[in-house]
Amino acid sequence: MNILKFIESLADESVMQSKGSRRESLGQFSQLGKNLALAAIPFGLASVSTSAYAADIPPTPSTPIGALQLALTLEYLEKEFYQMALDSGVIPLLENAGRDRKVFEQISKHENSHVTFLIAGLGGTASANFVPKPTFDFTVGGAFSPFTNYPTFLALAQAFEDTGVRAYKGQAGNLISTPDLLTAALQIHSVEARHASEVRRLRGLKGWISGNQRGAGMPAATQAVYDGEEVTLQAGYNTATLFGADAGSESYDEPLTTAQAVAIANIFIV
Repeated sequence: MNILKFIESLADESVMQSKGSRRESLGQFSQLGKNLALAAIPFGLASVSTSAYAADIPPTPSTPIGALQLALTLEYLEKEFYQMALDSGVIPLLENAGRDRKVFEQISKHENSHVTFLIAGLGGTASANFVPKPTFDFTVGGAFSPFTNYPTFLALAQAFEDTGVRAYKGQAGNLISTPDLLTAALQIHSVEARHASEVRRLRGLKGWISGNQRGAGMPAATQAVYDGEEVTLQAGYNTATLFGADAGSESYDEPLTTAQAVAIANIFIV
């Protein structure tokens, strides 16, 4: 079956019933809200006290629809972030002979395409499964200045891309029963990984994550994106044995759970 037609078919009642109740599908990526206390969020920004989500529905997706809703919200974030940066002029036109701006213009096109694709997968904007775009504050109440300071923009771009890669990976278990949809998600996941690598290289870093190191120049508030990446034990084998902890951890990326991904995204949602 054509992948896009398959995803669009998920809005049909018959498919919905086979994957879980309509209420479950609606709520999978609803809100952590007040159940997610600020004290549990490692960003430590007490000024962020609101959320776009409600606490009456469990936050963890158990259906393909829930995974799509999570992915769409994260793609909304990236799409708006890059468009605001391009509109603001924060990306220097002469940086690396104009290459930086061209890179982010292309990444922005990718994120726009991902949003359009995922909305179609949820049955369109009129579908009960559709989740609207939250209101974002990328300054986090003035704590950051991504649209007037280029290094800050690059740092947040890295954090968002690294989050996206791990978050898509974390949804594999919710998509495994739907092979065509899993394939579509993996097609986006690999592109997000390339974005992450490119942004990291623009910042003068390796294209991959070493241990749980966030990299030079990254705010301490972004550490939650990298916690857990230091794992070197894979399928009972310690990958650090031959090559050391950094190389061992670099060889494998770790997933983010829905709760972890939402905790990071919620910092920028008002």
